[in-house]
Amino acid sequence: MLWDTHMHTHFSGDSEADSREMVHSAISKGLDGLCFTDHLDIDYPNAPSEFLIDFSAYFDELTQVQADFSSDFPVLIGLELGLQAHLSKKLPEIVSTHPFDFIIGSSHVVHGIDPYYPEYYVGKTEDDAYLEYFESILENLSTFDCFDVYGHIDYVVRYGPNRNTYYTYEKFADVIDEILKTLIQKGKGIEINTGGFKYGLGHPNPTEAILKRYHELGGEIITIGADAHKPEHVAFDFAKVPNILKEAGFSYYTVFKNRKPEFYKL
Repeated sequence: MLWDTHMHTHFSGDSEADSREMVHSAISKGLDGLCFTDHLDIDYPNAPSEFLIDFSAYFDELTQVQADFSSDFPVLIGLELGLQAHLSKKLPEIVSTHPFDFIIGSSHVVHGIDPYYPEYYVGKTEDDAYLEYFESILENLSTFDCFDVYGHIDYVVRYGPNRNTYYTYEKFADVIDEILKTLIQKGKGIEINTGGFKYGLGHPNPTEAILKRYHELGGEIITIGADAHKPEHVAFDFAKVPNILKEAGFSYYTVFKNRKPEFYKL
């Protein structure tokens, strides 16, 4: 079966989920393991404290959960790190001083605005808004190395005025290819995030075309996550994942333990 390595609990500002309930959900769905990746978004606009983590409490709770399930089910502790260029010194220090298994680097804030909010799209075309998002990823890639995979590379299409109605990989191929090539050069991976199905896009984040292109360019590191914020969303639509990855050219998926990739056959 599969691991779900992107999920959130009450330690994230947008979740109230109990960590043990998330584990029980994963077990009930036949997963082989999970990794918690709660949000850390420092300097989040309009609500600076919403996505901060008390790491002492975080590790106290999750290491106890690990111990409670150690004989039955593997539990790892990670982080979804909100990347913004002005945090170039602060974020690597946080990562290096805590014993994480896995770090997802994500773009949630673009030049001071989260594309979740309609104000991000004011005064620009949808294509321009999407392009700005992708270019901001390149800005982050020129600044940060303190992550293992880049999360939901086309996150922005979840919230655009027309979402993914007119969006294709081909329309943004130049900038997306540059993102993928840079990640590969840095030895970083990407994820297949089934949250896209949960949001009704009909595709994962990123799309199948981007997953295929990453593999064509030589990318091998790919993790799997549902981006669950509730127990019922753990492993959301995971039945689709093996075929999607195989059609993109992958034979294996990746799980990070102690920041080291391990490869599991699909």
